[in-house]
Order: sequence, then structure tokens, then C-alpha cells
Amino acid sequence: MKLTVKDCLELNAFAGAEVLTHREGLAGNVSSVSVFDSADEEDLKFYGGIRSALLLTGFLGAKNDIPKQCRIVEHIARKGCPALAVFFTGKASAKIDSKVIAAADKAGLTLIRMASGVEYDEAIAGVMDSVLYGENFNNSLISNTVFHLLNFEKHSSFPEAVREAAINNDFQLFILSEDFNPVLAVETRHKATLADAIRLGRERSIQGDSGKVYTQIDVNGVLTYWGPVNIGSDKYFMLIVDNEDVYTAGEITKLAEIVELAMGMWKYTPERDAKSDFVKSLIRGNKSLAYNLQDEARISGQDIISVFFSKGVPKETESRAFAEFEMATDLDVMHINEGDETYGMILRTEHTAVDADLQSDCNELFAKVKENRGARIFHVTGLNGIEGAGDAYKLISESWTFAQNVFPYKRVFTKYELTLVNNCINIQIQGGFVHKNYAELLEPFSHMGGTKGRQLLETLETFVLDAGMSTSKTAQIMDVHTNTVQYRLKKINEILGVEVTGSRTTPGLTMALALKRLERAVS
Repeated sequence: MKLTVKDCLELNAFAGAEVLTHREGLAGNVSSVSVFDSADEEDLKFYGGIRSALLLTGFLGAKNDIPKQCRIVEHIARKGCPALAVFFTGKASAKIDSKVIAAADKAGLTLIRMASGVEYDEAIAGVMDSVLYGENFNNSLISNTVFHLLNFEKHSSFPEAVREAAINNDFQLFILSEDFNPVLAVETRHKATLADAIRLGRERSIQGDSGKVYTQIDVNGVLTYWGPVNIGSDKYFMLIVDNEDVYTAGEITKLAEIVELAMGMWKYTPERDAKSDFVKSLIRGNKSLAYNLQDEARISGQDIISVFFSKGVPKETESRAFAEFEMATDLDVMHINEGDETYGMILRTEHTAVDADLQSDCNELFAKVKENRGARIFHVTGLNGIEGAGDAYKLISESWTFAQNVFPYKRVFTKYELTLVNNCINIQIQGGFVHKNYAELLEPFSHMGGTKGRQLLETLETFVLDAGMSTSKTAQIMDVHTNTVQYRLKKINEILGVEVTGSRTTPGLTMALALKRLERAVS
């Protein structure tokens, strides 16, 4: 069970300690202990506040500065610190000034004067030993959980056994796939939603590491603990919810170890991750399987707004962007990761506004993800059910590699660029009359020969394919003066006998230039 400030005062390290202010705070929970000796006014901003962390200080950074000591006390009180213990060791002040005591009293902070000669490490060791290995540690949570988990006569399966343990010990447990999709859910309370917890888990980029204390995340006032668990050869996440905030991080870690052992004894195998299988079926073009999985995955094809493929985006960056996007738009981002590649889709939820500008929302997400220099995002937004999603993934898979060759300066590729490139691929494969027509549009540059022809063709390619027909952007990309670009474009108009920016000229010219680049890249 969690310690209180009063419990800490009964430890050996706190013998002779005196409570100077706000005795009401003695009932406050303590789940950790930390040292705070500010040396500069700016250092205060580094203390964000942990409401269950007992702080230790000797005012070493403000030894002879009483006003500063008062400001420190006021700052940590505002941040919710349960208590501040003042030590008199080494260079620490020999007493606590009455003004500091008055400031703590006014701020509602429990101020403790430690006995002379007590060191930080004694207090830290005493508190953390009690937090991690308190007298109730094995007697209540663990023994009771073990009793239910290993009751093979009463229970027919691991999910049934762990549900009984959760009900009797007031916790919740979820097993999530590596892509954060739930494959086992034991819910015993509904103060916060699993979706909110998953969003924050993604935002924090939970990875975990076996043997370490679980990562703690506060979800709308509910404490959740995250960590890794291996079932067979597959990696999952275990999410444990402390319903009443009565267990320490150490107890939760021990509980997770017991649960993992029990899964092995029950030979438990999680249900398949239907959501990931749904996405994978569409990636593979197996639409019939996607139709069969949609009910199990609880996905309606009509809710699919966009499908995407990203490459080169750090997982932490992407997870944080997805979590923030979901919170801001009430849309759901479902995705699977394979190395530095991510396949996913964006779906409506029951909370999505009817009049939401979904296209703009998706574009803003992809624009944010592309901020990483090495990122490439390929998406098709605006779909028609499962059929449209399957066709969109097919378009992406066939075109994304070549699209980077045709548009080397782009980071986000829409269905328009992908369709253009896909058409170029088909024309190149089929050859014949259509291919000949497009090739002939650029023959005047070949007839010029030499450097002049190549230079004009390069300028035209950059102007049309890379710069959005902006002379200034073309000059920037080619590292030449804007006047030079304008002069070359004038020559190009003369050579081709058309205005390259004309509405009837641009489509054919764009296709011809894209086909030229593609052939150059694959030759």
C-alpha cells in the first residue's frame, strides 16, 4: 500500500523530525522521494510537480537568501508537493527562518524540520524501501491475486481467473498488441476510457523494459501502469489500472510479473489482433477477408476516411502526432508498424462532428508528420468503403517507390501524384503509340543537342514537377537567379511553340516530363 507523510515520519531516518506547518498534509500519499536544491531562480521551472513525491532540501542554493527560500516553498506548494523535509547537513542552513515557516504555512505546505546529522541518502533509502516493500506488499495484493490466478479447479481459462483477481483486488488489466490494439480487456471500473489511455500511451511512446518499474501515466485522474510482456514469441503491452490509487509502482510491477507467469501456466494465447489483421488484409488486397473481419474488428468501411503509408518517421514522433491528432479531431488513427514503415488508416468515430472538414484534418496531420527531414508519407484521402480502401492501398504499393523518383522534393504524396506516377508506369510497360506520343512532346530538346538542350529540359522539369510552376521556387531549387529562369522559360516556349503554363498544355507536358524522369530513374 502507499505510504503517507505520517508513515514516513515513523521511519528511523525521520527520528527526531518536527512538523512545523500544515499537519493536515500528513495524510498525503507518498509514492516517491526526490531532492530539490535550487541554485538559481530559473531552476524552479524544472520542478513540474509530482503530487505524491516527498521533497528533501537543505536550501543549498539559497543558503543565505531567505526571500528565495520563501519563493521555493511557495512554488513547490503550488505544484502540489505533499511535504518538504529540510535537512541540516554539510553546507545546509542551521535553522529554518520564521519567514520561511510563515510562507509554508500560508501556502498550505507541510514543512518538516529534520534532526541534525541525518543525511539525504538515509531518508531516500528508508522511504523507497517502504514504498517498494511495505508490510502489506506481499500479504494483500500479490497473495490474493495468486490465489485466484492459480485456482484451476474453479476457473476454466486465464481470462476468467484474472477477471476474478481484478474484481477482488480492485484493478483492471488490458493486454494490447504491439500496435496498441486490445486483445484482452478486464474492465472493473469506467472512470476513464481505454481509448484515452491508448492515446496517452502512444503519445508517451511507451516501450518499457522487462524487470523495470512500469511506466505510470495519469489518464484523467486515473493512474495507469504500462510495461512490456512477451507471450510466446510475440511482444505485447500490459496495461494495469489502479482503480483507487492504493498500490505503489513496485507493487504493480510485481503484480505484472505474477500475471505473466500465470499466463504461461495457463498456456494462454491472446485472441488475434483483428484490427491489425483488417489493415493487413487491405494492404495485401484481400478485400473478402477485410469484409469478414470488419465486424470482429468493429470497423465500418464507411468510416474509413484515409489510408496511408509512411516511411522514415521516428516512431516516437509519429505516435505523438497521432495522439494529438485524435484528441483534437475525434478521429481515430489505426496503424501497424514494421521497422521504420507504418501502414494505417484514419476513421470516423461516434464523436466525429458531422460538419468536420475531414480532408483538411487529414492533410494537417500528414503535414505535421512530414516535419521530420527523412519522412515520406503516401496517402489516399476521400474513400468509398472497403473497396476504395483496398484500391487505395494497391495504388500506394504500386507507386510509392517510383513517386519519389518523379517528385524528389516532395515529402507528402496524395492520390493525384500517385495516380500520375501509376499511369506513367503503365505507359512505360505497355509502350506503343501512347508512349510514343508523350516522348515526341519533348523531342525538340533532343534536337538541340549538347548542354543547352539538357539545361532547358532540366529547367522545365523543375518548374513543372518540383516548383508548382513558380519561377522563384525554381530559381531557389536550381540555385540560379529568377531572371535566368524567366529567360529560359521564354526560350522553352519558343522551342515548343506553346505557352507551357497554358491550361491545355500543362496536363500533357506534366505527363511527358514525369515519364521522362521515371525512365531516367529506372534505366
